[in-house]
Amino acid sequence: MSVELITHSLPQPAYTATQVLDYEVKVAKSAGIPMFELMSQAGQAVFDLFSANYSRKSQLLVVCGKGNNGGDGLVVAMLAKQAGYTVLVLLSAKPEQVTGDARTAYQQAKDEGVKIIADDNFEVLAEHIHQFKGNVIVDALFGIGLSRALSAKWLTLVEAINEHHSDVIAVDVPSGICATTGQVFSDAVVASKTITFIGVKQGLLTGQAPAFTGELYLAGLGINRQFTQFFASDVNVQGKENLPRLNTRVATAHKGSIGLALAVGGNEGMPGAIRLASEAALRCGAALVAVCCHKSNQPIVMQGRPELMLAPDKADALADSSFIEKAKIILLGPGLGQNDWAQTLFTALLDKNKPMIIDADALRLLSIKPQYRENWVLTPHPGEAASLLGVDIATIESDRFLAVQQIAQKYGGICVLKGAGSLISDGENTWINSTGNAGMASGGMGDVLSGIIAALFLQSASLADAVRLAVSIHGQAADIIAYKRGQRGMLASDLFEPLVSLVNQY
Repeated sequence: MSVELITHSLPQPAYTATQVLDYEVKVAKSAGIPMFELMSQAGQAVFDLFSANYSRKSQLLVVCGKGNNGGDGLVVAMLAKQAGYTVLVLLSAKPEQVTGDARTAYQQAKDEGVKIIADDNFEVLAEHIHQFKGNVIVDALFGIGLSRALSAKWLTLVEAINEHHSDVIAVDVPSGICATTGQVFSDAVVASKTITFIGVKQGLLTGQAPAFTGELYLAGLGINRQFTQFFASDVNVQGKENLPRLNTRVATAHKGSIGLALAVGGNEGMPGAIRLASEAALRCGAALVAVCCHKSNQPIVMQGRPELMLAPDKADALADSSFIEKAKIILLGPGLGQNDWAQTLFTALLDKNKPMIIDADALRLLSIKPQYRENWVLTPHPGEAASLLGVDIATIESDRFLAVQQIAQKYGGICVLKGAGSLISDGENTWINSTGNAGMASGGMGDVLSGIIAALFLQSASLADAVRLAVSIHGQAADIIAYKRGQRGMLASDLFEPLVSLVNQY
């Protein structure tokens, strides 16, 4: 059975749980594949992943629910038994409660001599988990149909699995995660590896889910191609391949033809954000970058970077300057603040109707006076997204896909919802970014991203192309730093060196 690490098989469409549940039966039927055969192939894929990564001495514990996900787990147990592994199944139901294809899998495992402890007393099952002396647990409790918080009795099993020292392989989705949104309703199994089936479930790649999925694999079960042809998704995963390309830089190019980016922010006492954003724009190919910042910050922003230009620091002077006239894109927000100086600049620049990137404090100001425009990019983190939609952060994180789409529809242009598995949306189509790591949880990373977007806009065919490529290489640069030095202690400015190399590969 072909099993691919997701990051090695990108890009590809991603699906909601409902889409897969609604269409897998139709696609399997059209391909002449019985549903029990799909269950058998799913179990085979999990077993193949297990046997490829663990020695023959490994002992296996399979924790099953009574549904089809549990049926997949029972197939895994049968195959492990046939291959000579020591295997134990904990079934969280009485045998008579198991029906359909899962019942067939149960009977086959029993006939093969697999030891199965079936009990609806979850305290007893949890104790068996604690007593397990092996090194691999298969989580086959809940599949992709879960849409609610786990009750206390189910949390008993989840907690027992998470407290164990074993590696955990999750079947289709770690139990407790919504495969559509990535939301963890209460708690979820923390897997070392997750193997999902037929199509990538969009929720596994963003929000809270990446902290629970571990390495994510896909097994197409023989119908992946037919499924993607049968059902076109408006959500896609973007990797390092098949990204938008930058415009070819011809031999006669000059700084005027490439263009000027105007970066506005850096209120009193906040010079760092606008400096990071403006230098990132330079490093990623912006030919000219001018900075409007508070007068007190000008020496700090310019120090050591003479390539930057200083624009007027007052709104009226800036509005009448050649910098506004020549700017092909305006980056507004890093370190801007929300005082009178900031609000005056915000209002004056929005009146110019230039292509813009709205970030940081400018997003807060926009949430107070919403506008709709097609020629801008909004780059909120969850807190800023909550302000833009007038909700709380929990609502944003409960369905990041809905939130990023709603922001793009309400305000226009392109929205980047930052965080693990950053999402990019134009209001109709959404892309899930797959690069980056936890080392990026440090100050200034978002400012660098905004600068990259500004630079790539000057070199791309469209705003959407610039944003998609910028988000990817931003994460790629951080991945390079993490590989060389580790994640802890990563600075936003560390990304400049790999960014120069990366931007020249596209």
